[in-house]
Amino acid sequence: MSSPDQAAEAAEAPPSTLLHILGVSFGIAGAVGGTVGAGILRTPGLVAAQLGSGPLIVAAWVAGALYALLGALAVAELGASLPRAGGWTVYARRALGDQAGFTVGWIDWVGHCAGLAWVAVTIGDYTIGLLPALPVGGKAVALLVLVGFALIQQLGLEAGSLSQKILSLGKAIAFLGLITACFLHAPLRDLAGLAEPLLDAAEPAEPIAASGISLGIGVVFAMQAVITTYDGWHSPIYFAEEFAEPSKDLPRSLVGGVLSVAGLYLLVNLALLRLLPVSRIAGSVLPLADAAEVIFGTWSAQLIVVLALISSFGLVNAVVMGAPRILFGLSRDGLFLPQFAAVSASGTPVLGLVVTTASAGLLVIFGDFTILLGIASFLYVLLYLSGITALVLLRWREPDLERPFRDPGYPISAAIVWLGSFAFLIAAIRNDTANSAGALGLILLSFPLHRLTRRLRPSPPA
Repeated sequence: MSSPDQAAEAAEAPPSTLLHILGVSFGIAGAVGGTVGAGILRTPGLVAAQLGSGPLIVAAWVAGALYALLGALAVAELGASLPRAGGWTVYARRALGDQAGFTVGWIDWVGHCAGLAWVAVTIGDYTIGLLPALPVGGKAVALLVLVGFALIQQLGLEAGSLSQKILSLGKAIAFLGLITACFLHAPLRDLAGLAEPLLDAAEPAEPIAASGISLGIGVVFAMQAVITTYDGWHSPIYFAEEFAEPSKDLPRSLVGGVLSVAGLYLLVNLALLRLLPVSRIAGSVLPLADAAEVIFGTWSAQLIVVLALISSFGLVNAVVMGAPRILFGLSRDGLFLPQFAAVSASGTPVLGLVVTTASAGLLVIFGDFTILLGIASFLYVLLYLSGITALVLLRWREPDLERPFRDPGYPISAAIVWLGSFAFLIAAIRNDTANSAGALGLILLSFPLHRLTRRLRPSPPA
């Protein structure tokens, strides 16, 4: 709950000003809510299928956590130095100019809308599976979910913050409950009379060749899946301007969020490795569903659907809350139509919220999610690349810029994240050429869009 001072600020703030009432608890909740989704239900099986060994599986998730942590430290420096709403566009504009700022903001917002639509459709499908007697279809449920969360955000920043904290806490409790059950239950190999010790190697569903080349390929694909599952740790940067003390709260939120997510993901994988043979995990589309079936029997399917819904609700709330602030930041910085800089007295960028919800709704109805997600994953990593590039350029060009927080691992940490992101993009271009071309098309579209918005913006008074 907010303090009396925060409530007073919310009441007195002018309608075009963001509120400054968020704290670390919201930042960590936002990072957890923006990262942990239904993907963690599926990714452990993909990683196990590629690596086939318990120690390698754990190492992959630890490596993913370290990669995210290095990124969080780098972005924490940017966010604390430039505590403005909008996310990655703020850093790109400062380091590379208006066109780069608009392009980064555009692809960031499009990626948010695509991801939001996909998660909403997933919720609709899960809901119909859980409640088949509902008189509406999955897409209708998805649209209702979008509208419902938009209405929560319309209530204001305090309502959005509280809802994110509740949803993230519920998500953490649900996962920890299932993890605890996995550790308390007898391992499946013991029940089957098998002798396969914890974290020992086992044959995957499809045996992987022992050659170094094959293992290297498996590691690449496994790390792509892991890094994608960690995506979302940067969610607090969209609210940088709304923290009460951004120089302290934002770095703590980013680092605390990554550590919280990493701890949860490692516990999920350790619990699965304790309960199930590696071969069973590798051969499963939803390993946690297999674990639930071992523990809870006939109730397992409903349990996993509920867990997926809880995870997805927090993700939808985080995206519906963050995406309008991209449009707000673009507009307030003179890169987009001025109407999007309007903020309600309760701290909500109203027009940005309406356009984001409507755009995601159209994608729910007409979108091809195989294409949308392929494009979005490319764009997400490109945003990381733009952020690290901005960090390096600002360190060089603006050495005197006030930096309340400095990346302790710079330049090595920045180089690792930059090279990792670049390698991911190269792999995506080689293995998913069509969607990579679609992402490039969206990037090129930003140039005429930027020129158009400049023409449509009213001229400043003489």
